[in-house]
Amino acid sequence: MRRMITTFRRFSIASYLILSSFDASAGDAPCQTRQFEGQAFTVCSVDLASHDIRLFLKRTDGSIYGQPEALPRDRLLFAMNAGMFGTTRMPIGLYVEKGVRVTALNTKNGGGNFHLQPNGVFWIKDGKAAVTTTASYAKAGPAPDFATQSGPMLVFDGAINPLFDANGPSHYVRNGVGIVDAAHVVFAISNEPVSFGVFAGLFRDDLKCPNALYLDGSVSHLFQAGQSDGYGGNDLGPLIGVYGRAP
Repeated sequence: MRRMITTFRRFSIASYLILSSFDASAGDAPCQTRQFEGQAFTVCSVDLASHDIRLFLKRTDGSIYGQPEALPRDRLLFAMNAGMFGTTRMPIGLYVEKGVRVTALNTKNGGGNFHLQPNGVFWIKDGKAAVTTTASYAKAGPAPDFATQSGPMLVFDGAINPLFDANGPSHYVRNGVGIVDAAHVVFAISNEPVSFGVFAGLFRDDLKCPNALYLDGSVSHLFQAGQSDGYGGNDLGPLIGVYGRAP
């Protein structure tokens, strides 16, 4: 395997399942266990016709949410860490919340998984979602409602990132986000340590995502509605919450 560079402090986002019909209603549990290459994942499917994806960093008093369990619970279906952050829990790349850019797009070179190329951005605008490389995002300048930058891209334009071996020696619990189309998003988290290659293969070959972004590893955490509050780890940076729409 080509050398994988260790990350900064980590942060992650997502868990998602690609259900064949994408018919999950606001009351359905969108996350299910899935097997791929002999390893277990939790996959959560989001249909933007009936679900809202929101990003969270700070409360109105300026304090960091820090934990997926700390997000507002009304109609919350699941929550995850949503991107890489530094020691102050602030994102190290682009972060946009409710149309307000909190941190800028990061196009610098550096160490860690964030800077493995290409890296990318998960973003939502006018009820449509996308995962694009950082270079494509910068060229398009979409002015999204929500956005989080991370890296590396797991899959782009239907191809697995060429930096990955099929099953290299670097194994961590990992989470990421993929796009089936503009209305259907898939979040996934491994239930056990996995390689980049296997994780990327899950998105491309099993979940049929032409573009998918790595959110983080090691600190990756998924909270589902109805679970007990059991994370108990160090505070995280940006978080994603997926909510059912009120009828």
